Amino acid sequence: MLAIENLKKQFGQNVAVDDVSLSIGTGEMVGIIGRSGAGKSTLLRCINQLSEPTSGQIAWHGRRVTGLRGRSLRNWQRQCGMIFQQFNLVPRLDVITNVLMGRLSYRNTILSLMKVFAQEERAMAIMTLERVEMAAHALQRADTLSGGQQQRVAIARALVQEPSVLLADEPIASLDPRNARKVMEILRSINMEDGITVLCNLHTLDTARRYCDRIIGMAAGKIVYDGLSHELDLKSLQKIYGAEDQPFDEKITSTSIPQGDDTACPLTHVG
Repeated sequence: MLAIENLKKQFGQNVAVDDVSLSIGTGEMVGIIGRSGAGKSTLLRCINQLSEPTSGQIAWHGRRVTGLRGRSLRNWQRQCGMIFQQFNLVPRLDVITNVLMGRLSYRNTILSLMKVFAQEERAMAIMTLERVEMAAHALQRADTLSGGQQQRVAIARALVQEPSVLLADEPIASLDPRNARKVMEILRSINMEDGITVLCNLHTLDTARRYCDRIIGMAAGKIVYDGLSHELDLKSLQKIYGAEDQPFDEKITSTSIPQGDDTACPLTHVG
């Protein structure tokens, strides 16, 4: 279980995450929604320890992960994979090498920089690329791929870390509807078939409802809703989005995931 207690992150006078406490069960898929600036990305970065909290603590199965340093920090970040909105691939490297970068924490740094990887690791990378339907592009430069393809490579890179937790920070924000759907199907399949805990920041309400069993709503750095997807009501949405004066359909729209077109992007089976 991931336990967060009284977490606060402050940048100068700006409080990005304000006294957040929550528990995420092992194997859950949780969507975090809210307006831009609500604190969603900062929360994920604090969990991964890319950003150190101002106060509070985070624990994974009872082991505190806040304040870690050196090898202990690297071990946690290996266990807690991160997927970014802008992919964070190395453009000039080929796909398989980008994926193998996920093995850096397991290997000698010099050998990794020289792109010297064991055959077992290369086989793992190819198998993972097959899972995200990108094996055919293994030797292609990352900067020649579409956005959706790059995000699938980024997911493969996170998977070869062999994580227990996967954090996805707006993974579909820059993708077209077809690729957004494919990426979300992959993340859902990883969660269901591998039992990996997934926390996913999302802008689109329908996406969160469609793929996540639980939704956390944030506003001004605080949690204002935490419950099952189907129980999210208009009153809660007004707290999350500040939509008191606007009808629901005018404020909350679905622009990322098409409805009723299951042939556009079939379910990705992972495993």
